[in-house]
Amino acid sequence: MLHALRVLGIGASGPAADLALLDIDEVEATLAAAEAAGWVTEVRSPRLNGFKLSPLGRQEGERLASEELDAVGGRAEVQAHYEEFLALNPTLLGLCGDWQTTSPTTLNEHRDRAYDAGVLAGLHELHDRARPMLEGLAAVLERYGRYGTRLAAALAKLDAGDNDWFTKPLIDSYHTVWFQLHEDLLATLGIDRASEAQP
Repeated sequence: MLHALRVLGIGASGPAADLALLDIDEVEATLAAAEAAGWVTEVRSPRLNGFKLSPLGRQEGERLASEELDAVGGRAEVQAHYEEFLALNPTLLGLCGDWQTTSPTTLNEHRDRAYDAGVLAGLHELHDRARPMLEGLAAVLERYGRYGTRLAAALAKLDAGDNDWFTKPLIDSYHTVWFQLHEDLLATLGIDRASEAQP
C-alpha cells in the first residue's frame, strides 16, 4: 500500500487498490493503520482528494520494497530492466513533446492527421521495444504486470481516436503510466530521482 501511494503521488482508495492488487476493504483498513502510524496523511483539495506518503512512510515503503525484492532474488533482473527503461525513456519523452507541439512555439491542435499518425507510429514502435522489459519485470514481481496492461489500454484508446490518452494527467494516459513505472523502479531499487544516472 505504501508502494502504491509512492507511485501515485496522491492516491484515492480505488486507484490505490488497483495498483496494490488489493480489494477496497483491505486498502481502507491499511490506510487507516498507516495514518495512525504516521506513514500517510490525508489530502483534501478542490481538484484531488486522497492520501500521500509522509517522509517516514516513504522510508518505510522503500525498506519494504527492498526486502520484497531481495526475498524473490530479483534485484539483478530489476536493475537490468531499469537500465533498459532508462535507454527508452528519452524516446518516450520526445514523443510526448512531439504530441503536444508541432514546433517549439506551436501547440499541436491535432488537425494534421498525418503528423499525429507519425507520432503515434513512433509510440507503437517504442511500445514494441518496451514489451520485453515489461514482461521481464512482471516475471520478477507480479505488480509489474499491471503496467504492460495499462500501457496497452492507453495505446488502444489512442488508436481509437481519443487523443487524451497520450499525455493527459490524472488519467491512465500512456505518459502517466510510464511515469508511474519509472517511480516504481526508483522506489524498488532505492534510487533518488534527482541523482539518477542518465544513459
